[in-house]
Amino acid sequence: MSNSKLSITTPTLPRRLICMIYEALLLVAVELAAVSVFLLLTQNRQGPVYEHALQCTLFLVTAAYFIHFWTDSGHTLAMKTWRIKLVKPGYARLPIKVAAARYMLAWGWFLPALVASYALHLSRPQMGIAFALGMAAWAGTALLDKNGQFLHDKLLGTRLIALPKPVKTKTATTA
Repeated sequence: MSNSKLSITTPTLPRRLICMIYEALLLVAVELAAVSVFLLLTQNRQGPVYEHALQCTLFLVTAAYFIHFWTDSGHTLAMKTWRIKLVKPGYARLPIKVAAARYMLAWGWFLPALVASYALHLSRPQMGIAFALGMAAWAGTALLDKNGQFLHDKLLGTRLIALPKPVKTKTATTA
């Protein structure tokens, strides 16, 4: 099939959100490994400095995870499973600066709720509501774009595309 016959479609919003849930599960495993290494290296010391260092470590490990996959193949394991790829038109691979900027801008999913929780000293149930509202608002940005892209992708000129289902080949059986 020639490239001119391939249609570039945006994955549906529900598909992208389900992919994000799967991504969160995979990311928990990566972060648990990072926490284990951190606790071994710091000999499980406690205190504000170690708490902030752990938060920074998790932020950087998460950044490394996403930036690596986005610049290498254009998709993480969850994105590959759901046949979603991140591209920047005109580039064979996503440039590292663009991937890093996308990682930072994607914090728009969570940052408003984090700031509100800290500034307003929200209780846990209130924090949950703040996160749900913030994530719904960010997901809603895809409804405002003619191509259905999230705000961070619109700002960076990147886009998520749906990959076709793999073609199943019949294998010959011998008698």
